[in-house]
Amino acid sequence: MSTIILPEGANDTGFVAHRGNPDDYTNKGKLKKEVYEAEIEHLQQQLVQLQYWIQKQGLKVLVIFEGRGSAGKGGVIKTISERTSPRTVRTVALPKPTERERTQWYYQRYIAHLPAAGEMCLFDRSWYNRSNVEWVMDFCTPEEHQEFLRATPEFERMLVRSGIIVIKYWFSVSYEEQRKRFEARNAEPLKRWKLSDMDLAEHELYVRYSMAKDTTFQYTDTKQAPWNVVPSDDKKTARLNCISHLLSQFDYEDAAPEEVVLPTMRDETYIRPPMHEQTFVPQLF
Repeated sequence: MSTIILPEGANDTGFVAHRGNPDDYTNKGKLKKEVYEAEIEHLQQQLVQLQYWIQKQGLKVLVIFEGRGSAGKGGVIKTISERTSPRTVRTVALPKPTERERTQWYYQRYIAHLPAAGEMCLFDRSWYNRSNVEWVMDFCTPEEHQEFLRATPEFERMLVRSGIIVIKYWFSVSYEEQRKRFEARNAEPLKRWKLSDMDLAEHELYVRYSMAKDTTFQYTDTKQAPWNVVPSDDKKTARLNCISHLLSQFDYEDAAPEEVVLPTMRDETYIRPPMHEQTFVPQLF
């Protein structure tokens, strides 16, 4: 069996020291539910403020979420977008490329989904599929992999020069925690759809995925578009840490619109058709 050799004192998910009030944590070191919910509510309010600021300033924000399966990317994206407008904060999760898209320039199908002025786009996986999933599963050639590693830093520098704010997050989950999450999905019929053949292959090739991640960072962790690693064995703290970091990247102000005066209905003569002519859903509740 292959092994992962890490620097002395390190682990594959990184190390995060607990901060704040010790009373916020359980005896097992987990953040208490009521503390988490209060923090999430505050952060979501700030995300709405950030949304208004992005609209007002006409910013173009691209946030990339990468990592292993079950690392928690979907959960943090859902939390970010839960109370924001889908017209401003868009989630982009592309399926596997079509036969036509496979013949295009590799980055081409992603370009159409980049943010315009006043938008923040959340990429649930991105062009980094090539240096991770595709390389590990031999879905691309060694030449395509090498070209990706060579071209991506320049491609992202082009995005930054064009005025797009590029923020990249890598959610890092340990082998043991990933296995627990896969086992939980497998045991629950309503969640079993989340456990794909690709997830099983990824779990089996955990070491090779580590190699892919390290190689990706070696080439694409640049000054213009650096990677930000989010240790995610604890999903709740991962969400809090990621969203807090995202908010810290902007010097935003309260740009919420002023309260408006609701208009009264205009007095117009109109006779509506009989209600019994409409089909209503059964009133079961």
